[in-house]
Amino acid sequence: MTANIAVFISGSGTNLQAIIDKVQARELDVNLRLVVSDKLNAYGLVRAHDAGIETVVQEKVKGESRSEYDARLLGTLIGYDLDLIVLSGFMRILTPEFVNHYAGKIINIHPSLLPKYPGLDTHRRAIEAGDKEHGTTVHFVTAELDAGPIIAQSRLQIQAGDDEESLKKRVQELEYDLYWRVISELVG
Repeated sequence: MTANIAVFISGSGTNLQAIIDKVQARELDVNLRLVVSDKLNAYGLVRAHDAGIETVVQEKVKGESRSEYDARLLGTLIGYDLDLIVLSGFMRILTPEFVNHYAGKIINIHPSLLPKYPGLDTHRRAIEAGDKEHGTTVHFVTAELDAGPIIAQSRLQIQAGDDEESLKKRVQELEYDLYWRVISELVG
């Protein structure tokens, strides 16, 4: 049986596109059931629409708590029979209630070699620290930010001429290859 997955985004959806490309090339056997965005203007929604994938936009309502947002999100997901939730640039921290509901079924890709540099500005932080290598990590999502069990990592050498933008682009190339492979292993 083909696994049902949802991809959560907040922005351009470049990792989403890499996953779509692998599904369309029949290199990744999943049912891209749903793309969820917390931003109405996220370009990843266009990518999903162009690929014929159902989309849901759930923006935060003024005055709504994280718990209220996540409870509403859980309600939205009822009926999709999801086997895996793939966070792909989703810039919201999920509550423990949400994470526990889908325990072991939510993964995230993070642009650093965790446990180094959880959170934001990872490329700048790696350069400023004088690190020799950098990369990306796919991990299970837990209630603690970027701290769940590591599934896989991909590394590269930081080059003398790298700045934040060049390093970001090189790490993204690693992400595009690593994420779909991990998804395939998890649902295979």
